[in-house]
Amino acid sequence: MDEKERFEKGLAVRRAVLGDAHVDRSLAARDSFTTEFQDLITRYAWGEIWTRPGLDRKTRSFLVLAMTASLGRWEEFRLHCRASFSNGVTTDDIKEVCLQIAVYAGVPAANTAVKEAKEVFAELGIKT
Repeated sequence: MDEKERFEKGLAVRRAVLGDAHVDRSLAARDSFTTEFQDLITRYAWGEIWTRPGLDRKTRSFLVLAMTASLGRWEEFRLHCRASFSNGVTTDDIKEVCLQIAVYAGVPAANTAVKEAKEVFAELGIKT
């Protein structure tokens, strides 16, 4: 697969997971400083990793939630928390991920993950 094809496949998956509105905003905000970064993440994160057959999108969402929480990357956690519903993730699944985070990444990270997830649920009108 060439880089153009990888970009196109990545863009399709990125749109399917994150939504057209988010991707359109990201691409519209490109400038001389960010264009290459947007190209890189579209080709490699989305076109290379998210398109691999080894894990389904739901599992990939679980992993991203756990990793972003563990690293304290709360903006990305919230983004992927919102997006995870397009991959079949439920609020109960996110609760389980938060419990897993507590054991393997620490209670403070899980505590913040629970808080951030509940804020996302509220934004989306999801009652828990």
